[in-house]
Amino acid sequence: MNNLLKLRTCSIIKWAFSNLAENNLAPSKTTIRGGGFNYITQNPRFYGRKANSQSKFDQKSNDLTKENSNLLEAQDALIEYLHSTRNLQYLDAENISRNSPNFLEKLLKSVKKEKGAKQSLRRLFCYHPINEFEPFFESMGMKPSEYTSLLPRDMMYLADDQRLLSNYHVLCEYGICPNKIGKIYIDAREVFRYDDGILLSQLNSLQAKGFTQSSVAKLVTSCPNLLVDDDFLKVLEALMNVGIVNSWFEEHTLEVNSYNWSKILETLCLIKGFGFSKGDLKELLYRNPTVLMEDSGATTVSLIVFLIKFGASVDDILLTFKQFPEIKIQNFQSNLKNCYHFLLGIEMDGDDIANIIRSHSHVLGFCMLKTVKSLLSGLNSGKKRLCDIIKENPLELKNWVLGKKVLPLPNSSTSKEKIRFLLNLGFAENSNEMSKALKLFRGNGAELQERFDCLVNAGLTHDDVAEMVKMAPQVMNQTKEVIEMKIDLLVNGLGYNVSSLVRFPAFLSYSVEKVKLRFTMYNWLTDRGKVKGNLAVSTVLASPDRKFVRFYVDRDPEGLIVWEKLKKEFFPNEKAV
Repeated sequence: MNNLLKLRTCSIIKWAFSNLAENNLAPSKTTIRGGGFNYITQNPRFYGRKANSQSKFDQKSNDLTKENSNLLEAQDALIEYLHSTRNLQYLDAENISRNSPNFLEKLLKSVKKEKGAKQSLRRLFCYHPINEFEPFFESMGMKPSEYTSLLPRDMMYLADDQRLLSNYHVLCEYGICPNKIGKIYIDAREVFRYDDGILLSQLNSLQAKGFTQSSVAKLVTSCPNLLVDDDFLKVLEALMNVGIVNSWFEEHTLEVNSYNWSKILETLCLIKGFGFSKGDLKELLYRNPTVLMEDSGATTVSLIVFLIKFGASVDDILLTFKQFPEIKIQNFQSNLKNCYHFLLGIEMDGDDIANIIRSHSHVLGFCMLKTVKSLLSGLNSGKKRLCDIIKENPLELKNWVLGKKVLPLPNSSTSKEKIRFLLNLGFAENSNEMSKALKLFRGNGAELQERFDCLVNAGLTHDDVAEMVKMAPQVMNQTKEVIEMKIDLLVNGLGYNVSSLVRFPAFLSYSVEKVKLRFTMYNWLTDRGKVKGNLAVSTVLASPDRKFVRFYVDRDPEGLIVWEKLKKEFFPNEKAV
């Protein structure tokens, strides 16, 4: 009956495709459900190139499907062999076969698959027994390059090494993932030679120290050698004495890392030797566990040696670790060395470098400085001046780190005169207002004082001019001659009193052309009665051109024509701003 159904289905398919060919139609998406067809209509396409592309895709898809099918058959054949023929536990056989792709690929390449991969491998296993340790080690997470040298020379069947299997089962049953046991085998192979009960007893003893079972599994996976030496227990005891709890290990022990507890113990003893109190050591390790755990403490030892080379005392090193920032110690050491090379690059004296490293290592280690070239360019400074600034205040280095914008330093020869000038005007020393004014002012102190006196001589009081400078510091960036010219324009050209500058000091910042354009247009509108006279200077000048045109020029039908004519007169090459 089944054969008849298949024959009938085949005939229907041939009939369907012959009808499509007769009607010059490409086959649409079609699915067969049960014994009939479910057609999904779509527009016919006649592109041969696309058909070729689809054909190639289908071929690749078929090859991939076939490859996956062969792999599954190979896995099933290996499970059958290991469980039924070699009498391994089914779970072991399944785990080995499902997690040894390299071994299976090698097997598939060695057999002819005329009757299918599974049948071919069955025949291979009958006449050519495999070395079972190869897929076993691979399923434990080892690479072929790692386990090749570990294969036993006098055994090829797993059942011949019952101690290995027994201890392997202990680790699996304890909760350690099978594909992570390979690391334990590489780093602590002795545990797989233990007699029954010893390995489980060791695991339970760690759990008795207050760890959870999952924490023990994590520790053993990340540091297998703690099963074969007692340095971990010594580290654990030393840290518990200063108040470190077990959860600290679970949080800061990473499975991807390997730890040498002997070196960690040495580093811990070295740090304690600098005079750390229990509270200080506890605070340090909770704030920055990488001091002890990164590279098993080797980076910390290297950092201490580096500081000693620059003459750091025990107290200096103790202070460095007490002020240690929340940054990985490897990054801290890298930044510290880069700062040293930076100080060399600006040609600082060796004794001064050593003094800064000894006293401010916690600052240097936290700063990822810009290069000497970019910093000198950004600060617009020479090396000698930079050396003097750092020697006077090493904390300035914090302002010159990567990603932070730096502003040019004020001219050293005139900054003191500028500061004295601003203090006389009533600016508070080191205030934000003074900092802004110092950045805005151009010229030395004598030039600024000359411009200030020019305004006073024009008829303004000292206090009025001081207030003008605070309101609009940019007015002091013009020469005495320009200031006198603009005051003359205001008083004699426009008819305003000089006191109007107190309310609107920004007048002195406008170009003469801009002032003449606005007031010529304003006077024209006033003469035609479109605008009231005596408007404040700020009212005429401060608004943008578009607003001035909309509020005033457009009041007269001819206003816009006159405005454009005046712009061409006062700004022949560009529009008024």
